[in-house]
Amino acid sequence: MRAYDIIYKKREGERLSAKEIRFLIDGYTRGEIPDYQMSAWAMAVFFQGMDAMETAELTLAMAESGDQVDLSPISGVKVDKHSTGGVGDTTTLVLAPLVSAAGVPVAKMSGRGLGHTGGTIDKLESIPGFKVDLTMEEFIHNVNSIGVAVIGQTGNLTPADKKLYALRDVTATVDSIPLIASSIMSKKIAGGADGIVLDVKTGEGAFMKKLEDSRKLAEAMVEIGREVGRKTIAVITDMNQPLGLAVGNALEVREAITTLKGEGPPDLEELCLTLGANMLLIAGKAKDFTEGYNLLQETLVSGKALEQFGRFISAQGGDPAVIDDTGLLPEAKYQIELKSDRSGYINGIKAREVGLLAMSLGAGRATKEEDIDPAVGIVLNKKYGEEVARGETLAVLHLNDHELVEEARKRLRSSFEIKEKKPEERPFIYEIIS
Repeated sequence: MRAYDIIYKKREGERLSAKEIRFLIDGYTRGEIPDYQMSAWAMAVFFQGMDAMETAELTLAMAESGDQVDLSPISGVKVDKHSTGGVGDTTTLVLAPLVSAAGVPVAKMSGRGLGHTGGTIDKLESIPGFKVDLTMEEFIHNVNSIGVAVIGQTGNLTPADKKLYALRDVTATVDSIPLIASSIMSKKIAGGADGIVLDVKTGEGAFMKKLEDSRKLAEAMVEIGREVGRKTIAVITDMNQPLGLAVGNALEVREAITTLKGEGPPDLEELCLTLGANMLLIAGKAKDFTEGYNLLQETLVSGKALEQFGRFISAQGGDPAVIDDTGLLPEAKYQIELKSDRSGYINGIKAREVGLLAMSLGAGRATKEEDIDPAVGIVLNKKYGEEVARGETLAVLHLNDHELVEEARKRLRSSFEIKEKKPEERPFIYEIIS
């Protein structure tokens, strides 16, 4: 078998066999197939696509290229959640205690974020004392004893995907549905989940800008799940403005606590209940979506989810006192209000620009080596469709470098679109694909 023949076959639009895909991925991971041949294959896939079987085989090949997590010592059905990214994506901080308090174990591996703001791991590390580097034994013990644990990804999880993604990033082949879908799903499968719930973002602040493309990606990932024997549900959600109100690590932890108290932003709460209900459905804890949704609402209102968050923090070395005193979280030196220069209605908030601004303040990183400032970020006071009066606060900048104030204020102001007429309502949850 030769790489040349496989490249040629895909270039001509033919279907690759499981053996051919394995040969290619295994050879590339071991360094036996050079970058230039793998680049040619990725470009052929970009133009010719892959069918469901091919995409599933590619996913499994990448999942099996390195470590695979064995979650069998954990009792119950383990359901993972993945978001395709966005701005102000606080969901895991709320979902993990919420779902586990309802009786479904949450054993989650998360990464550090590149781009807008930190990943879930960075957010959790803003809690004083919180440890994400548990041993596998500690990880499994925590899930079995209290129902939830979140740790950083192992170093050798899906090395084939890491290598291939780096190549795609410099060869203009990132935007391929089969390659994106297999990249995401390979990590979830290697992470040992029995079932997967996907939050597929769509809109200006998402990786997929168009609803049609988001739907194709969601369908591809659900199909992979079906092919490889993992129950998978995808929820397509809006990212034309930041999720919730907070963008920044400690700020998002504070917002998660508020949400677990039943006082959070409506969109964040609705998303967590929707994703969580589907997690309960996959785990067999609910017979249908409505039963799962109602159970989680009950868990939220009763305070059980908030209590679970405290247990989760304590079990991983953190200070649960942050729940009652969020002042224990890192706080920025300066909090600068952005006032509206006109009256009207919020017709749009440029999610991507808000995210990039937060990164420039230090909330995110452009390279793996950069440090994150957990205190900085942005808190919105107004969202899409809301009325605002001249002089009213649109948002608050949290920053530690006063020299950044004027430029940050200018960029944040340009992110808000204010018009006289109230805009039409738009959906927040577009579709659930199962």
